[in-house]
Amino acid sequence: MFTRSTVRLALATATAASLTGGLLTLSVSTANAVTTPAKYADDFNGDGYRDFAATSIGGGQFVVTYGTATGPGTVTKTFSQSTSGVPGTAGDTDGYGDAFGEDLAPADFNRDGYADLAVADFTEKVDGKVSSGAVTILWGSSSGLSGTSAVRLKITASSHRGFGKEIEAGDFNGDGKIDLAVSDAIEAVRIYRGGFSKSGTTGSVTKHVPNQLLEPAGMVAGKVTKDAATDLFLLGQGYHNDKMTQDAWFIRGGSTIQPGKITVYNSSSPDYSPTGVVADFDKDGYGDLAVGDRMYNGKAGSVVVWRGGSTGPGTKYRLSQATSGVATAASPREYFGSTLSAGDTNGDGYPDLAVGVPYEMVSSLDDAGGVHVLRGGSSGVTGANSQWFTRATAGVPGSPSQWEHFGELVRVRDIDRDGDKDVLVSADYYSPSVLLPGTGVSITGTGAKEVNVVAAFPQ
Repeated sequence: MFTRSTVRLALATATAASLTGGLLTLSVSTANAVTTPAKYADDFNGDGYRDFAATSIGGGQFVVTYGTATGPGTVTKTFSQSTSGVPGTAGDTDGYGDAFGEDLAPADFNRDGYADLAVADFTEKVDGKVSSGAVTILWGSSSGLSGTSAVRLKITASSHRGFGKEIEAGDFNGDGKIDLAVSDAIEAVRIYRGGFSKSGTTGSVTKHVPNQLLEPAGMVAGKVTKDAATDLFLLGQGYHNDKMTQDAWFIRGGSTIQPGKITVYNSSSPDYSPTGVVADFDKDGYGDLAVGDRMYNGKAGSVVVWRGGSTGPGTKYRLSQATSGVATAASPREYFGSTLSAGDTNGDGYPDLAVGVPYEMVSSLDDAGGVHVLRGGSSGVTGANSQWFTRATAGVPGSPSQWEHFGELVRVRDIDRDGDKDVLVSADYYSPSVLLPGTGVSITGTGAKEVNVVAAFPQ
């Protein structure tokens, strides 16, 4: 049996950012393409604008908002297993909440010029097997994403496996084709190689199991070494010295997938909802993993950063609200690091790190929440010149409210398409988000506004 989580991991998707430019995105090669793959891994209708596929929790659905020349538009579509063409039956989970759409991975899987979307559902009953789990690919087209010809990845059904607990897209073998990594809820990661088609075929599939106990709870993809392949981190609960721990397992991409070592980053308190992102915070050419450790120090929370290297992650350091320069003080049960997102918000070429603190007290109001923006630099991520935003920040719409959890979800992206990275902040999966605009040199509350896109889309 597995423990249900609400993981929202940031995935570097196929954008134009380069290794030296900051966020380590999954580039798309055209070397072996019959047609030109989609420029953006989330442009589902091929109009040249990034779209927004936002997850939800427990409702068995997700929402796509189509992008325009000025950002998110008004055209939206909700997908569930009741959508025409999507396999399975909505709510058929034998008592579990329906997890269809709780994790999403966008990419042009069939290389036809339109982004597609892999949709996970680890609670799906398959062939009578409860919580066997399933991953479905929905195809893009000139009219956008649809359920037409949707296909499931092939795997033999098995009760309580939880296939599709986490999914990530990337070129894991470095051959220029997008692959799909799928973890189950018990122990394993399976990598489906590129060659996806609407008939349901894929390339070869390999299964990878850690050499010690690790119950998967999250997964992060990005380029850590300087080779062409995307790498993986599986995050989950381990067991060491008679204690449950929080661990990260590095899996190096390449023509042969190379499972690496498992590293403990919390030796006493596991986190069933971890989040992480890979970015080159110090611009040394190697991708660094930033992972939230929100259970740290009485749930005050922290972020652990592993520096990337030629063979994988190396030394690590920890950031918290006790770090010099961070605006707020560390207090128990604030959950600093609940959500992370990366991007260059001040134009210096180093990616910065947005860190959600949804249980921070603001204006004497418990759990009002906020978000820090920590700067990247030659030494990595530090608290120097960091920024702090809440509903009490000048220009931010609304007022702080008790138990709002502002900062529960955070994404860094050029949302309004003016050329500067913005920060999108949500308190939940159903209310409007707040767009904190970028100026090219910082994030600001001036001009902040609410938008009807939840900050729960793959980065």
